[in-house]
Amino acid sequence: MNRFAILAAALMAIPTMATAQEKTDKPAEPVFTVVKANPVTSVKNQHRSGTCWAYSSLAFIESELLRMGKGEFDLEESFLVYNTYMDRADRAIRTHGDVSFSQGGSFYDVIYCMKNYGLVPQGTMKGSLYGDSLYNFNQLDAVTSAYVGAIAKTTNKTINPAWRKDLSNIYANYFGELPTSFTYKGKTYTPQSFVSYLGLNPDDYISLTSYTHHPFYSKFILEIQDNWRWAESYNLPLNEFMEVMETAVRNGYTFAWGADVSEEGFNWRKGIVTVPAATTDKDNSGSDAARWTGSNDLNNVKAADAKGEKTITQEMRQLAYDNWETTDDHGMLIYGLAKDQDGKEYFMMKNSWGDSGPFHGHAYISKPYVAYKTMNIVINKKALPKSIAKKLGLN
Repeated sequence: MNRFAILAAALMAIPTMATAQEKTDKPAEPVFTVVKANPVTSVKNQHRSGTCWAYSSLAFIESELLRMGKGEFDLEESFLVYNTYMDRADRAIRTHGDVSFSQGGSFYDVIYCMKNYGLVPQGTMKGSLYGDSLYNFNQLDAVTSAYVGAIAKTTNKTINPAWRKDLSNIYANYFGELPTSFTYKGKTYTPQSFVSYLGLNPDDYISLTSYTHHPFYSKFILEIQDNWRWAESYNLPLNEFMEVMETAVRNGYTFAWGADVSEEGFNWRKGIVTVPAATTDKDNSGSDAARWTGSNDLNNVKAADAKGEKTITQEMRQLAYDNWETTDDHGMLIYGLAKDQDGKEYFMMKNSWGDSGPFHGHAYISKPYVAYKTMNIVINKKALPKSIAKKLGLN
């Protein structure tokens, strides 16, 4: 073969070699190995409602009962939501509408409810759900928000106290009557005696966060609209905040996780959540899951993997909160740790969007994302490392 034929052959070979190289360089799909997975109950579906706070906090309590050896329970979201919405309506009216009345809530709502109203097992309340099998608040919220808003902004000099009964009747029709007593496995309980039967102590649970606009190792009221009960969170430096979460999971604890899920890196379609170093445009459309993920198809697996993640600092976290880039979007449950084929560790998360996504309602959350976009967590204070609990005055 002459030199020109060799050159032509070489030139013809370049595209094939480049294609082979591209295939080699293409990132492989992550393959996860469980490091630690604490027991959780089944995935639920909040459907067309803004009640992630109820589903995630009760999922946390259910996992606490598993950890405590109490067995598997399915607790009633309707009981929690009914009581919470009545309380929120009262607060909105007392403040002339300055406290927002909406579908949202906080993890503290379940702690408050558990302490003041109790809990009940699933199936105790028999509402209509307006003919739906799952929550659909499109009609319910339109009616109740208009009703509460009209009273909160009234120009009347007096308010007829009958509004509470009227509003309660709307909720009773949808969720079912609030029980004063019920039978569970052949025994009769009140909602509060049921909490005692479960062996739960509301005072065991605390909220933690990490922001610099308040002193570390102190408590402050997290400034988000759905924290309408003005619950306090303990404030930790970011490294200790992350230490609490990882140590807790490794020692058998779960925690309720409140986070921003509107970021491009929250890729529910792939079940993997990261903080990509580079971002692209995204599409946002409506339904609780779809409005955060930008797709109505929760099982669609299309978006490309990020090639790297940002290194998160305390300053980045604070700036994102101050600029409203980090928003109080969604409540979930963190219950485990896993690693990919490169040894990178992720938190394991359980959601309340039903059996959707490639991991059937679960996802893997990178540690940078947790560091960057966690709003707050609620956790059993016994899960804290002793040195950190001491700094917070909890031991």
